[in-house]
Amino acid sequence: MRIFKEEQRFTQLWIIVVLVMSSIVPLVLSIRAYNNNEMSLKEVIISASSIILLSFLFIFVFKLTTKIDEKGVHYKFSPMHFSFKLIKWNEMEKVYTRKYDALSEYGGWGCKGGIFWKKENGVAYNVSGDEGLQIITKEGKKILIGTQQINKVNQCINHYYKTKETND
Repeated sequence: MRIFKEEQRFTQLWIIVVLVMSSIVPLVLSIRAYNNNEMSLKEVIISASSIILLSFLFIFVFKLTTKIDEKGVHYKFSPMHFSFKLIKWNEMEKVYTRKYDALSEYGGWGCKGGIFWKKENGVAYNVSGDEGLQIITKEGKKILIGTQQINKVNQCINHYYKTKETND
C-alpha cells in the first residue's frame, strides 16, 4: 500500500527578512515613546517583543499537510482547516500534477483563489514553489495543492487513479 505524506510551512528566507524588516517600525515607535517618557522601559520591551513575536507566530503557525492514499487526497491548511478535507478518487474527473504561477493564477501563496481571484482557476493551497497537484472534481470544482515532492505525488496518483479507472 502506497501512502504519500507531506507537511509544508512558510520558512522561506524572504518571508523571514520581510518579518524582521517590518518589526523595525514597532521597535522604533516604542523606543520613541520611551524617549518621550510616554512609556516605561518595561512597557517598551513588552510591547515591542509582543508585536514581533505575534507577527512571527502568525506566519509560522500556517501549515499545509497533504496525504494521498487508497481513499483519495486528504489535505489540511492549518489553522484554516481544523480537520482534513478528503477528495475521494471516485469524486475526481481529472487529477494530475502541473507547474503553476502562484501570483498570476491565484494571487499568491497560502489559501488563495475562489471568489477573491480569478474564480475560473479554483482554489489553491500552497506554501512555496511552482508545482502542484491539480484536482478537478466531477462537480467542476478546481483545487490545486502545492507540493515540493512532485515525483512522489506522481507515483501515488498514477497508482491509485489508474487503479480506480480500471475498477470503474
